[in-house]
Amino acid sequence: MHDHTAPTTDAAADGAGASSVFAIFRIFLLLGLRSFGGPIAHLGYFRNEFVLRRRWLDDARYGELVALCQFLPGPASSQVGFALGVLRGGGVLGGCAAWLGFTLPSALLMLAWALGAAVTTGPLATGAVHGLKLVAVAVVAQAVWGMAGTLTPDWQRKVIALAAIAMVVVAAGPGGQLIAIAAGALAGWAWCRGEAPHGAAPLAFPISVAGGIAALVLCGLLFVLLPVAAAATQYRPLALFDAFYRSGALVFGGGHVVLPLLQAETVASGWISSETFLSGYGMAQALPGPLFAFAAFLGAQAGMSATAVGGACVALVGLFLPGLLLVYGALPFWARLQRQRALRHAVMGANAAVVGILGAALYNPVWTSAVLDLRDAAVALGCFLLLVTWRAPAWLVVALAAATGVLMTPV
Repeated sequence: MHDHTAPTTDAAADGAGASSVFAIFRIFLLLGLRSFGGPIAHLGYFRNEFVLRRRWLDDARYGELVALCQFLPGPASSQVGFALGVLRGGGVLGGCAAWLGFTLPSALLMLAWALGAAVTTGPLATGAVHGLKLVAVAVVAQAVWGMAGTLTPDWQRKVIALAAIAMVVVAAGPGGQLIAIAAGALAGWAWCRGEAPHGAAPLAFPISVAGGIAALVLCGLLFVLLPVAAAATQYRPLALFDAFYRSGALVFGGGHVVLPLLQAETVASGWISSETFLSGYGMAQALPGPLFAFAAFLGAQAGMSATAVGGACVALVGLFLPGLLLVYGALPFWARLQRQRALRHAVMGANAAVVGILGAALYNPVWTSAVLDLRDAAVALGCFLLLVTWRAPAWLVVALAAATGVLMTPV
């Protein structure tokens, strides 16, 4: 029992509200600069930073937060980061600092690409990006390895994790993930009923019920009223904000799922060409941070604002805002519901399903998109051993992987 409760006590002692807004911004800015590999890899980087290194929370409570964000529309990794900022920073300012820090590097790079700035795309840059994708494999593997030991300690939860892998393989896409988490919660409620709930208390977010309700109401009102206001005023920036807000509110499963919605809003409407859309999307694949930062490129190119920078800001905020409002509104109810014994058992099952989902994603798309031959496999394994066996700092492993990628690339 002490193995589980000690980290939780430390995390609590480290305290929500114990970091300044600027400190939270700086931490997430550094993560935004090095978090390659997509949303699943981002969750691995977050776990390494906030569960293992800083001990803001333990694996069980981190898994609960991931499960909640997987259920909600929007970019799950950005929602998890926002929630951690709210927790640590004492409210919405901490959440905004976390979101801004994590999003800013990729958003600025996408804006630079839209403005025609010279971006290095030669063999050295390609090799460095490939090395960073390989370290993402190691980071996700480390997260799966550590969370499996904590969140699947008995045969019931191991079975739930394996079943979750099967579900997301058979039903590919965000729908399979939602089904797997829901089935895991149901199985946890049924199978874990005889066990004591986890010793850690639910995370207590500094959000009142009234504040949560206000966020949910605002989210719904914007979804309903923005199209009406945009049509009535014919104000082009408002139409741009509406298009990206509706896209962000309707997406489950992260960045790749939002692409057809964005294409319909920007290409089909004639704001940008299909070739421009695809060039921006290709660039977004090579950048760290959230794929939703692609909105900065589209907003700058759409010509719906007086300046390209203004259009980028409008599109970026519009795409992220519904997901952030939803998670902010859900957090106070989530914390209160978890105090019920039956729901705690269901959450145990959902956490086990999250381990299975991460395990399946470790292979596809993380491994399949990064590991192309035996040399790549050796580099990924070496990064994993550095992180797990030798406990090397993540920044050092990232730097070594990037340098190795450059060395392996023929000039």
